[in-house]
Amino acid sequence: MRSSQEEFENAVNQVKLLKKDPGNEVKLKLYALYKQATEGPCNIPKPGVFDFINKAKWDAWNALGSLPKETARQSYVDLASSLSSSSTSSSQVKPRADRKQQEYENLVVTSEDGITKIMLNRPTKKNAINPQMYQEIILALKAAGKDDSVLTVLTGNGDYFSSGNDLTNFIETYPSGIEEKVKNNLVTLRNFVNSFIDFPKPLIAVVNGPAKGIGVTILGLFDVVYASDGATFHTPFSQLGLSPEGCSSYTFPKIMGPAKAVEMLIFGKMLTAREACAQGLVTEVFPDSTFQKEVWARLKAYSDLPANSMRISKQVIRNMEKEKLHAVNAEECSVLQERLLSGECINAVVNFLSRKAKL
Repeated sequence: MRSSQEEFENAVNQVKLLKKDPGNEVKLKLYALYKQATEGPCNIPKPGVFDFINKAKWDAWNALGSLPKETARQSYVDLASSLSSSSTSSSQVKPRADRKQQEYENLVVTSEDGITKIMLNRPTKKNAINPQMYQEIILALKAAGKDDSVLTVLTGNGDYFSSGNDLTNFIETYPSGIEEKVKNNLVTLRNFVNSFIDFPKPLIAVVNGPAKGIGVTILGLFDVVYASDGATFHTPFSQLGLSPEGCSSYTFPKIMGPAKAVEMLIFGKMLTAREACAQGLVTEVFPDSTFQKEVWARLKAYSDLPANSMRISKQVIRNMEKEKLHAVNAEECSVLQERLLSGECINAVVNFLSRKAKL
């Protein structure tokens, strides 16, 4: 019995949805059968002896010899069916997971080419982060840490990466219920920052435009930060009677040195993308006109690297810091709670919102 082209395409999609890694031997067999079914016998030069991955793929494909395309297609369908038969329930869960993504009100979450993209989606509010968005980002990172993607990317929709905290939330907070509201908000902030500290995969920030406040401070917790040359980085904490968060009181001095960190975190100096890159906060800057094209081509190339190897390497690099970062996060949130309840902060935020309303 020969399988149809539709059955073959369904089998290919079935393999993409596998929750459990079938192992390198099976993946090589799937690769070889796919190439044989779509292109016929191996027709490319043998890779060099030190090109281990491509040589293994070539050997698996070449071993099929002159196996007919139809036979290879049927073998692929049979193998895919055997792999998915023990996890049919997981394939049924997938549509529910997709619907779950649609429930995000402030994010757009997509997975493609081994990359999960979490896009802040309040462009008319310059992607200011309100309490609901905080919770949604926590949930999205938790899901991305467990899905089949290799990399996770955080970016913004529209002109801004993020303008930081949505200060209009203060209107709802003050003057009634202030202590309880501030306490709850700080619990959320602490959990939010912890979700970046504990994220198990390579985490990349694609800074598409200006970043302020928490949109800047969390960048020290990313593995790579790519920025458009139109991006700026601003942490106006003192202007608002606040103090640093996102572990920036620890990561920024470590990244750029104490003096430069003080200029940003205490004096509120705004950095251009190239200044942020020179100081180590940004990994690389791209022209705004080609930013999306260049960055996503780079990320797609990275997504082809071995996933487990990257996870383990990140673990080795980051694990020594985790305990320290969690302690810093807890301390920053404790200080922030005091600042948010201070008259100095309340007056500064009210004045800021009053000036903004007059614009």
